[in-house]
Amino acid sequence: MKIYLKFALAILIMVSFTDIYAQIKPGYIFGLNLSTVTLKTKGISSKPKTPAGIHFGGFLEIPLSGNFVLQPGLLLSAKGSNFKIDSTEFSLAPVYLEIPVIAVYSFGSDALKISLFAGPYFACGIGGYKIQSEGGFKYLSFGSGENKDLKPFDIGLNFGAGVNIRGFMISAQYGIGLLNVLPSTAVDSEIKNKVIGISISSFFAVK
Repeated sequence: MKIYLKFALAILIMVSFTDIYAQIKPGYIFGLNLSTVTLKTKGISSKPKTPAGIHFGGFLEIPLSGNFVLQPGLLLSAKGSNFKIDSTEFSLAPVYLEIPVIAVYSFGSDALKISLFAGPYFACGIGGYKIQSEGGFKYLSFGSGENKDLKPFDIGLNFGAGVNIRGFMISAQYGIGLLNVLPSTAVDSEIKNKVIGISISSFFAVK
């Protein structure tokens, strides 16, 4: 009897997994980043300018319960900001490989849906550049040493809302970095990423 119960349980798990797998939808996303980097040195915050960048990548939509779905993704995201400290001007423009994992709640009709979403992101710096008025153009170096420009990893939170019109989602989100990505161990010095994103996303056509 125990063997039959185990066999039945195994079949139930396989059927459930197959059903969930069949409902998973792959999609793509691209859009504009309006990013800033909060820079604080010796307790004094610098006012950054907000340059434009881009983001693009893909995601999976995994059904949860009711109107909730989970959307893990993989994005290439260009962030950064421009600063002026005293008479020195410089720019930071890091590029991150980012993994957002957001929970989405949607309501409305098939023709028009409103979505609210939130969740964490995990990012790894893979490139970018810096420009300093006195030092010229240089590629960013990621690491934890004093001679590095930024730490390689960042963790943060995304939250926002969107409108789904006939299969295309137009959304706006705010992403806030939780980690100090400044490699220096100087007291009262920090750099944190902040990004306003405007995106268009949809699903791939699957036959």
